[in-house]
Amino acid sequence: MKKGKVDALLGIVFGDEGKGKVVDCFTPRYDVVARFAGGPNAGHTIIFEGKKFVLRSIPSGIFDEGKINIIGNGCVIAPDLFMQEAKELEAAGYDLKSRLHISKRAHLILPTHRVLDRAYEAAKGKNKVGTTGKGIGPTYSEKASRTGLRVGDILGDFPQKYAALKARHLQILQDLHYTDFDITDEEKVWMEGIEYMRQFPLTDTEIELGKALAEGKSVLAEGAQGTMLDIDHGTYPFVSSSNTVSGGVCTGLGVAPNSIGEVFGIFKAYSTRVGSGPFPVELFDETGDKIREIGHEYGAVTGRNRRCGWLDLVALKYAIMINGVTQLIMMKSDVLDTFDTIRVCVAYQKDGVTTTDMPYDTEGWQAVYEDLPGWKTDLTQMTSESQFPQQLKDYITYIEKATATPITIVSVGPDRAQTIERK
Repeated sequence: MKKGKVDALLGIVFGDEGKGKVVDCFTPRYDVVARFAGGPNAGHTIIFEGKKFVLRSIPSGIFDEGKINIIGNGCVIAPDLFMQEAKELEAAGYDLKSRLHISKRAHLILPTHRVLDRAYEAAKGKNKVGTTGKGIGPTYSEKASRTGLRVGDILGDFPQKYAALKARHLQILQDLHYTDFDITDEEKVWMEGIEYMRQFPLTDTEIELGKALAEGKSVLAEGAQGTMLDIDHGTYPFVSSSNTVSGGVCTGLGVAPNSIGEVFGIFKAYSTRVGSGPFPVELFDETGDKIREIGHEYGAVTGRNRRCGWLDLVALKYAIMINGVTQLIMMKSDVLDTFDTIRVCVAYQKDGVTTTDMPYDTEGWQAVYEDLPGWKTDLTQMTSESQFPQQLKDYITYIEKATATPITIVSVGPDRAQTIERK
């Protein structure tokens, strides 16, 4: 029997590209959908049949009732937020407990992790990272320092382990003079979340995936955030706390590199970024505001304004290289329907130096643009590539030539049906 493959579907710039929608569309082609990194700091929005769902920890393949979904070991989970998210799906009629499997090796986000997150951010003063305050960073920090709690711990002497880690956190907070908080009610709901999680299959998901691949089954690995927020390869320190790139699939799910097949890279027809950090293509004018309003560029979890700008080829080509992207998926093309001219960043410039390579530090670099004509056409009603205006076809060809990577899917609206595969 031919061994199965793991295809990776990744956000390849700053995240928020619409991964959830594409995973939802792709799920019928796969046997398993698995999240390999991140936590409830990122929301994957899915819209179909007039309904809208925002998933934070649960894989976006959950709506296909015939498929197993996995939260892998590379993820971090907040039991209270997981319970809230899962119960909303159950209330909508989706059976989760038989087909959502959780890795025993995934780490738990404690209520005190969230307090630590706020305390550390406050201590940074003007150098804030722009964290969501969900406790992601402190949890991954403790994973690295070998002091964290994992999902599998709830099956053993959990109360003692929890009390010891909580006491450690409280001592750190006292040392930081950050004591004005009360987690009593939050902790109660968190403990309810622990009991709720016990109802799900808590498994050795790396073994489960290994057996599935040996049986020739196919797996879709769903990423979170984007390459420029990767802890190693992103705009450090303004990054997430996990490896969001294709290499994170191997470590975050326990699959071998030779199991990786296609690497789908999702990007928007323009650029956005949430939180602090350098963003050379950011627009501070009416054009940026217009993109934000048309694209509804507000965080799915936090509601924060997303910073908007034109497409950044420097970042896009860098991400394609880092991830080994084999196919590109261009999202939210319809947002640019009304623009006379569409600009594309082809290089960065600073102190008389021009580069097309991603610098170690992008602070202070200015974007160098090339202009293309807009298509001035409503794309939202189109159902095939043959209906695309020539200017959109030219834009697609321009990007493909610059990146040496084919764009195989173009999204022309938020609904599942507004996803056009190119021949």
